[in-house]
Amino acid sequence: MSIDPYAWLEQSLETIHRADWYRSVQTIDGLCGATVLLEGREVINFASNDYLGLAGDRRLITAGVAATEKFGTGSTGSRLLSGHRELHRELEKAIASLKQTEDALVFSSGYLANLGAIAALVGKRDLILSDQYNHSSLKNGAILSGAAILEYPHCDITVLKNQLIEQRENYRRCLILTDSVFSMDGDLCPLPALIDIAAEFSCMLLVDEAHATGVMGKTGAGCVEHFNCTGKQLIQIGTLSKALGSLGGYVAGSATLIDFLRNRAPTWIYTTGLSPADTAAALAAIEIVQQEPQRRSQLWENVAYLKKLMQEQVSELKLLPSESPILCFQLPTAADALKAGKYLKDAGIFAPAIRPPTVPTSRIRISAMATHQPTQIEKLVDALREFVNY
Repeated sequence: MSIDPYAWLEQSLETIHRADWYRSVQTIDGLCGATVLLEGREVINFASNDYLGLAGDRRLITAGVAATEKFGTGSTGSRLLSGHRELHRELEKAIASLKQTEDALVFSSGYLANLGAIAALVGKRDLILSDQYNHSSLKNGAILSGAAILEYPHCDITVLKNQLIEQRENYRRCLILTDSVFSMDGDLCPLPALIDIAAEFSCMLLVDEAHATGVMGKTGAGCVEHFNCTGKQLIQIGTLSKALGSLGGYVAGSATLIDFLRNRAPTWIYTTGLSPADTAAALAAIEIVQQEPQRRSQLWENVAYLKKLMQEQVSELKLLPSESPILCFQLPTAADALKAGKYLKDAGIFAPAIRPPTVPTSRIRISAMATHQPTQIEKLVDALREFVNY
């Protein structure tokens, strides 16, 4: 008797529903910003990674339109074939200048940058040590590489060092992987200690600056700058799709590293180059980051104000430790997180529930933006206070 080989899909979906893990899209209309039209209704946007409010900036839009008119809508092929434009190289030079590295390489997404770099740097004879809370792209890049993988508890330097003491001599190369800003908690990696450990045990160190680029550091170069580690030997990866308001990813580091990745990173070699519009928009964003430090200052003022109000008015909601614009408070179950997200949405606040398997515990994730007004922050805290007393 024939058995439907796809029947398991419905059963799996039923399990996802029962666990309150089911996900579906929510339609946003119009320009990105501190307020958005969510399913036809204006809400205050605390769900975005657009930390500097650049995704709807007219200068980025103008740059994207001009590049489209000059070069067309797509790059038409991989960078090594028909897809390379001088615009791509200008962006790579601008990233290297921002990060104070010898060179940089632009990928079509941050996810692809992690997959390609990790798979190129290590293989079956090598070892990867990865923070337990790392982003999916870091974890899947490790799996794709074929290297042996050891996870260490979140930011636990002691365990990491002990793992290296026990295992390092058994492998040819070793790569330590970490986010710099952990996207679902808001805390920072202990970067100076990681750099010291990498040097002690002859390890490469790859740091994902996705949520730090444009936000952390005196010039917005990221956590490497924030921790005064500029110029240290490490591999920096990031995205153009968050604070820089565009799309794409990058690797920044030594000229030798970048030359190697051009020849060995499969997700760069075999993927169509970043579109002209996205490339030009990212270039415009980097220029704004460097010329308008007041945007970053305003972001941090908003973060401080939001933290202050929450501590004063909704102390029942315990925030996870955070040194970034990402503020999270945990809830007992996925159902509770969904309830909180719906309550906020009904109150005109967009701050959706984050649930397993994305995170180990359910929570509401709040992202501050430079373009939030004090009254909008106050409305969020008012809604949270009402939810606590609901």
